[in-house]
Amino acid sequence: MNAFIGTIVYFFISIVIVLIGLFIFENITRKYKDYEEIKNGNVAVSLSVSGKIIGICLILAFAIYNSAHIYDTIIWGLVGVVLQMVAYVIVELLTRTFSIEEQLKNNNIAVGILSMSVSIGLGFVVGASIT
Repeated sequence: MNAFIGTIVYFFISIVIVLIGLFIFENITRKYKDYEEIKNGNVAVSLSVSGKIIGICLILAFAIYNSAHIYDTIIWGLVGVVLQMVAYVIVELLTRTFSIEEQLKNNNIAVGILSMSVSIGLGFVVGASIT
């Protein structure tokens, strides 16, 4: 495939996968709506959502770099979205003394940074495992 066309195709595929991931995350949070909170200036939620975007994009970048075909990138991108959700649930379960979701709603920036870091770190780990 022509490099220019490939770049455009990967660009649009990546946007679609990120939007799918954000849509899913918007619907698994029950105590707030991401974009309402961001619109209202909730920095913690913004950090958390930003981490998810970066984490998914990292996985996509590794997939594009290591994949022979576009469908490999699509598959790895969707796997990345699922693994980001799994990480979110695991972190929520491991923080028994408080709810990540509640703390994000209350604009706890420290928890927003934690959530962002988990998403970005996982993006690197999953991305690096793509061969």
